[in-house]
Amino acid sequence: MDGTNRRFWLLPLLAVIWNQLVYGGGQLLARSAYHHSLEVWADGLIPFLPWTVSIYLGCFLFWTVLYLYFARGDRVFALRFFSADLMAKGVCFLFFLLLPTTNLRPPVPGDGLWDHLLRFVYQVDAPSNLFPSIHCLVSWLCFIGARNCKNLPPWAVRSTGLTAALICLSTLTTRQHVLADVAGGILLAELSWWAAGIPYISQPFSRLAQRLKA
Repeated sequence: MDGTNRRFWLLPLLAVIWNQLVYGGGQLLARSAYHHSLEVWADGLIPFLPWTVSIYLGCFLFWTVLYLYFARGDRVFALRFFSADLMAKGVCFLFFLLLPTTNLRPPVPGDGLWDHLLRFVYQVDAPSNLFPSIHCLVSWLCFIGARNCKNLPPWAVRSTGLTAALICLSTLTTRQHVLADVAGGILLAELSWWAAGIPYISQPFSRLAQRLKA
């Protein structure tokens, strides 16, 4: 790890700012467009489990820890990881504009803690910007980063993969996403990591990230 870089936190900060611009900008620019539903019959077979909102929201701690950890990694690895993140979010923005999506959320009639929390999520997070799922994209990208990080022991890599899979599953059991959104997020994460390893593709993104990776 490159512990001498005291500005390592700037890379995760860049990722957060770009994420918010993509998400908020996508909602704003596509708000009057027709929103498609990508739900298929198989989505109806997935149980609705309000308590899994705990996993759905727990992802923010998962992302924070790993993004900060990866930012402190060696230069080549950090630049590739954050270039992949920036590219992937750019692709998400295009989908949010060209293929706006929505889904039908079920009523949450319970009075338990998780029911109240899920209703709160529904209130603050509009059912848009669904394909590909940013939740799944970022979680799976963390798993990809763990797979390719030389400093992580095998048990940590497996734990990261399991956590990413559970987060992806929670997007379905909370009805925040459908199967197509999850598949799109995972596939985009894999493709973005691959593309970030090709200099002529990732160069504009890596140059930006490189300025912050002092």
